Amino acid sequence: MLVLFETPAGFALFKVLDEGKLDKVEDLWKEFTSAESARKIVKLQAFNKFENTSDALSAATLLIDSKPSKGLRKFLRAHCDGETLAVADSKLGNAIKDKLKIDCLHNNAVMELMRGLRNQLTELISGLAVQDLAPMSLGLSHSLSRYKLKFSPDKVDTMIIQAIGLLDDLDKELNTYAMRVREWYGWHFPELAKIVQDNIQYAKAVKLMGNRTNAVSLDFSEILSDETETELKEAAVISMGTEVSDLDLVNIKELCDQVLALSEYRAQLYDYLKSRMNTIAPNLTALVGELVGACLIAHGGSLLNLAKQPGSTVQILGAEKALFRALKTKHATPKYGLIFHASLVGQAAPKIKGKISRSLAAKTALAIRYDALGDGQDNSMGLENRAKLEARLRVLEGRELGHSAGSTKGKPKIEFYDKDRKKGAGALITPAKTYNSSADLVLSQATDPTPTKPASEQEAAFPKKRKRQETEPTPTEKSTDEALANQAKDEGEKRKKKKKKLTEVDNTDSPISRDEAEEQVKKKKKKIAKVENTDSPIGDPTSRDEAEGQVKKKKKKDSKQEAELVHHPPLEEEPSKKEKKKKKQVEEEQAPGDTIQKKKEKKKKDKAGH
Repeated sequence: MLVLFETPAGFALFKVLDEGKLDKVEDLWKEFTSAESARKIVKLQAFNKFENTSDALSAATLLIDSKPSKGLRKFLRAHCDGETLAVADSKLGNAIKDKLKIDCLHNNAVMELMRGLRNQLTELISGLAVQDLAPMSLGLSHSLSRYKLKFSPDKVDTMIIQAIGLLDDLDKELNTYAMRVREWYGWHFPELAKIVQDNIQYAKAVKLMGNRTNAVSLDFSEILSDETETELKEAAVISMGTEVSDLDLVNIKELCDQVLALSEYRAQLYDYLKSRMNTIAPNLTALVGELVGACLIAHGGSLLNLAKQPGSTVQILGAEKALFRALKTKHATPKYGLIFHASLVGQAAPKIKGKISRSLAAKTALAIRYDALGDGQDNSMGLENRAKLEARLRVLEGRELGHSAGSTKGKPKIEFYDKDRKKGAGALITPAKTYNSSADLVLSQATDPTPTKPASEQEAAFPKKRKRQETEPTPTEKSTDEALANQAKDEGEKRKKKKKKLTEVDNTDSPISRDEAEEQVKKKKKKIAKVENTDSPIGDPTSRDEAEGQVKKKKKKDSKQEAELVHHPPLEEEPSKKEKKKKKQVEEEQAPGDTIQKKKEKKKKDKAGH
């Protein structure tokens, strides 16, 4: 039996001298404690050396996939005729058996034998020293790990993640330093902060000027425009700032140097990031720009991780806090995250931003996958998708404009459907509904010569729903109506007089008399209403005149009685039995000392009542 053993230097074949000792697997390790005992078990039969590192790497990568290389196949054909081969990988043994027709063996005894061979490898293979084997294994392992990771120095997105992180930090530091310069120099020249808005120009102007008295004699044409320069010089003459020492100005200038140095380094770092993004993710850069693309890669962790995300995740990447808050409170979820800073979303109107961000996220997801997993190095796909998105943006903007103007791209305005209206003219299709005079009900007792029917027959002729029918008034009824209208006016004037009298009653000392007077007035009004609702027919003028006369007489009596009530208010009524009982209960609950006083008050009330 032969044993195939892989080393960093090449393949080795060992001949097993004593196969009987393989049956005792637990004691097999004792045979490899020394080189002499190991030589009694196995013996080196053949060795296939690798020619160079690339040969070793190709053979090792094939062995990882359980495939024999060309050199290994030739080596085994030459030395394994009619022998069983012990291998460390069962899949590799199956591949050798299928291709080379060599019986292979893999079990616990073989694995223990391999462990012993690895322990005494330098002693069993002559010419292979320990100092040579260590660097070989290290170099091969490095090459193998690079190959497994498909390492490419041009495709390292770690540099982008670090660069965009540093760029954000630089922006924060620059802002802090620039605000410190403005605050510090503002004590000496406060007007300069409003004249020069840009932080870099402000730092350059402060560094060049120093003390504000030097501003008149200096030339700021390289830093500022002509208008701002003249404004600065005018403000420096009449400035209300305090005087500072030369030592303070030296420190302020040093801080200005730091601001300018940081701004130069930021510009250099941005150029580096731009070049790396165009190399690693050209299509993503064409769609969303360098900064937004780099932020997406940094937020996703790597370009490969970002390629695994769907378009909906790319759309809200960076707005996780708002998303989970919306899900928790059951509100609307965010429409965009980091992708909001892309130029396409910025160009869109506020109403269209959600639609454009969704379309952009879908195209961005495709571009990321193409950049991460594709072999192409150009940005043709990104430019094509950007042109499509710009066309989509124009269509959406045109639709919004048309919607606000009432028409879209010259189409006629959509009108609501009306079945009675023609298309061209505004006339009605069906004729206008005329007034049906035959449906009117007229009382024709005086005019019609035809005999009148009894009431029972008239009720049967008309349906029950038309109980309340409109009637045309006769001349006699018109006169009665006018009399009633005049009577209503008189009643209104009398009511006003009654109200005045009641207000006089309010000013009196007894409130009970006012209430009683109001009750009496209400009762009399009810009696008057009953008299008015007598059973006399509507058309009879005599009955109406009599009723009006009775109403007038009763109203006169009522007015006299109300006047008497005003001048002579009635006495209080005696309390009822229930009220007396309640008073007794209250008196019993109170203290016995109060009862004597209340009894006296009772006696007074009784005398007043009688």
